[in-house]
Amino acid sequence: MTTLDAAPDSQLNSVDTAEAKPRTVHNVDAQEIAKFEALASKWWDANSEFRPLHQINPLRLNWISDHVDASIGLAGKRVLDVGCGGGILAESMARRGANVLGIDMGLAPLAVGRLHAEQENVQDIEYRQIPVEELAVEMPEQFDVVTCMEMLEHVPDPASIVEACMRLVKPGGYVFFSTINRNPKSYLFAIIGAEYVLRMLPRGTHEYQKFIRPSELAGFIRDAGLTLQDMIGLHFNPLTQNYWLAPNVDVNYMLATRKVAP
Repeated sequence: MTTLDAAPDSQLNSVDTAEAKPRTVHNVDAQEIAKFEALASKWWDANSEFRPLHQINPLRLNWISDHVDASIGLAGKRVLDVGCGGGILAESMARRGANVLGIDMGLAPLAVGRLHAEQENVQDIEYRQIPVEELAVEMPEQFDVVTCMEMLEHVPDPASIVEACMRLVKPGGYVFFSTINRNPKSYLFAIIGAEYVLRMLPRGTHEYQKFIRPSELAGFIRDAGLTLQDMIGLHFNPLTQNYWLAPNVDVNYMLATRKVAP
């Protein structure tokens, strides 16, 4: 896979004129956006700070695909990836035959995603800088699948994100979330272990108070009108460097939900 570390700054920072217009956005933490903007050129370097995302991507991709359709997966589906960053998940879904729109509030990661898709000749993928709540007004019920992975713990109002995702998905469609539980074990593993001991992530990547308990997220999902269908934990062994899925949701976890058709 081609990395983007050597890409010219002009390419990494290129954005559409329309996207460069200032927006009034309330459900965005500017400091969180800045963290990922600063690392944008490393997004597709599998040995960089984004190595964990590259390692877990096959697991989450297959889990999502199997829930949508165990036989054909994401092929032919219209998919929205909320908080797509540089496009690791978005591009992998497009490679599976989905028509993908990735949205994010960071301009530099979006530019990286566009450039990488172009370099790899990945078709049926588009990137936009737009808040998900704004897109929900523009494109209600236009997507078969909506994904929002590793993003809810980085925004001021995660319930608003969940509600917007519900409005964007078609009746009968699927919405997938992933985030981090809030308890002493998750603080030890996700912050002390991952950021300070193993240095898998830059220090300050996560803030403990923004972690979300499964019961809280389940409440957001219920209030939004989605139906919880499955919950699974994502686990890591630092000795073998392996990730796997298991029922325990003490730290990282994913949820599959569905918008019940009338």
